[in-house]
This record gives sequence, structure tokens and C-alpha cells, in this order.
Amino acid sequence: MAKTYSYAAQGSKDLLKPFTFERRALGADDVQIDILYCGVCHSDLHTVRNEWHNTLYPSVPGHEIVGRVTAVGANVSKFKVGDLAGVGCMVDSCQHCASCAEGEEQYCENGFTGTYNGPVFGGENTFGGYSDNIVVKEKFALRISHDNANLAAVAPLLCAGITTYSPLHHWKVGPGKKVGVVGLGGLGHMAVKIAHAMGAHVVLFTTSPNKREDGLRLGADEVVVSKNPEEMTKFANTLDFILNTVAAPHDLDAFLNLLKRDGTMTLVGAPDSPHPSPSVFNLIFKRRSLAGSLIGGIQETQEMLDFCARHGIVSDIEMIDIQNINAAYERMIKGDVKYRFVIDMDSLKKEVKVA
Repeated sequence: MAKTYSYAAQGSKDLLKPFTFERRALGADDVQIDILYCGVCHSDLHTVRNEWHNTLYPSVPGHEIVGRVTAVGANVSKFKVGDLAGVGCMVDSCQHCASCAEGEEQYCENGFTGTYNGPVFGGENTFGGYSDNIVVKEKFALRISHDNANLAAVAPLLCAGITTYSPLHHWKVGPGKKVGVVGLGGLGHMAVKIAHAMGAHVVLFTTSPNKREDGLRLGADEVVVSKNPEEMTKFANTLDFILNTVAAPHDLDAFLNLLKRDGTMTLVGAPDSPHPSPSVFNLIFKRRSLAGSLIGGIQETQEMLDFCARHGIVSDIEMIDIQNINAAYERMIKGDVKYRFVIDMDSLKKEVKVA
């Protein structure tokens, strides 16, 4: 058993504090990883504070993990000690349903097991990446081929990257397509970078005029302030696809109006209360579609990592020590980060040594 040091919340009103537990013993099909960096996702905050009403405590969040392999099981063939590896949002699935057979483990009909907070349909708790090590099945570990200098900024690709890459890939975004991205946060800035690298004409929609310059820097061809009716009207019936990354309830009709006939808007943000219902007329009169997308399967996540490595794509990050995670949550609520916090896990290891 691997003794593991972490930060955990013991209840929905509690701050994250040091917590020690034991990882399972390394199995024949397992990889053990020394965690170097872990991204901070808004899902971490939702879970810690039980905003989705399904949290298992103690809660050790973190599903944007980059580290180095320290041990491998007897049956492991894809990794060796010393390799860089990543772990995203899942650590298991049933492996025998239709979705799993097609490499879409995130839609496992029996419920995938989250890197933290256990199986989707209930079961034993799992502890995530706000910790110094993790043991994971080889099938759910991912190869990292980015340059070592960018490892910290690679971590958010394991959630924010695949959450945006998967729908852009599924709906065949590429050259000749005009694509809208709604919101410029942790997800939105990755969507802009990836859609641009795919060759699409990217239009960013933001409520913040002061994000215009940053949107262009990240790869948007045009930036629209969505609170400005005149700017929005110019794009009516012009977009092939919209990726809506906003995780707060808002008017979906304002963006559905921008789609061409047969266009699709896909939601990837997960608000803690529902969006206002869109008008059915906005859908039926242009044969538009409103869809959703959940992260991506393991094979697609590997494809995303390789795509990002080829195109030099990483997240824009602010590095923090784990001792500052509670303050980072408060800043994240205020949108005070460009665009993703990443924990330097060396800060936890130093704390343990001092203790």
C-alpha cells in the first residue's frame, strides 16, 4: 500500500486541509505515478462544496494530473519507470458495454469511475490528484509527449483540453467552418486555441469587453461582446457550430439565433441550476440542434494530447502552492485567473518533509 499525502475537504463547509490515506497496492495492470502537477477545475470546487449534491467525503479533488511513473505492474507494456504520464477524469469503466467497446468510456452505460468521488452510479470513494501519488490502471493512464518545460501547463489538457477537443472533433470542425466559442475561461480559452489549430474561423463571444485583446491573442479571428445587441445581430445565421463553455445559467436563444440552418450548439459547461428553456422555434425553423458533450474517451484523450503536442498547445496557467488552494477557489469564483490554476505538487512534498 502506498502512503499518500493530500489535501481534502471533510464536509461541504470545510476548507481543504492536509489528509493522509493509503492508495491500493500496485496490481499487475497498474501504473504508479508520482504527481508533479495537478490542474484546478471548476468541477473540483463544485464537488468539494457539494453543489451537485453527490459528494463523498473526505473529498480529495483533482483530475488534471501530470506526473512521472515510479512503478509498473507485471502486465504493463505501454509505460516504464521514468516515463511521463497523465491521468484525466476517469480511472475505470465497465469495459463491456457498447460505449466502452467503442472507446467512449465517459458514456459507460454502467457508469465510469471518476478519478475522484467514485463511480457515477454510486460506490466506493476515489481520491484525486491533490495528492503526491496515484495508482491507476494502465488503460486509463495517458502518454505525455510535450516538452518538459511545459508540463505544468499540460495538466489542464486532461480535462479542459479534452472537454473542448471532443465536441470540436465530433462535429468535424476544421477549414471552411465558422465556429463560435461562448465564454473565455478555463474551457473557453482552450476551445479557442484548439479550434484555431483545427483550421476553423473562430468567433469568440464574451460578456467582457476587456477580453477582446486576449481572445485575439489566443487565436480568435473575431471577438464579439455578447451584451452588445448590434454586435450579436451581425452574426445571425452565420455560424456552423457553437461550443458553449459557460457554466452559469444564461439565455441560449441569443446564441441559437447565430447558427446557420443545420447548425449545432453544444454545451460543455455544467451550471448548478438549469438554463432557461430555449424557444422551440429557434430550433425547428432552421433545423438547428442543441447538444451536450462530456469530456472524451481514453483513446480520444490520447489523440487530443498528441494533437496539442504537435501544435504546441498548452493551457495558460497560474501556478500555485497547494497551501493556497482555498484562496484559489475564491479567486476562481470571481473569474480572477487567466485561465487555469495548476498546483505545483512539490509544495505538498516540502510540507510533508517539514512535518
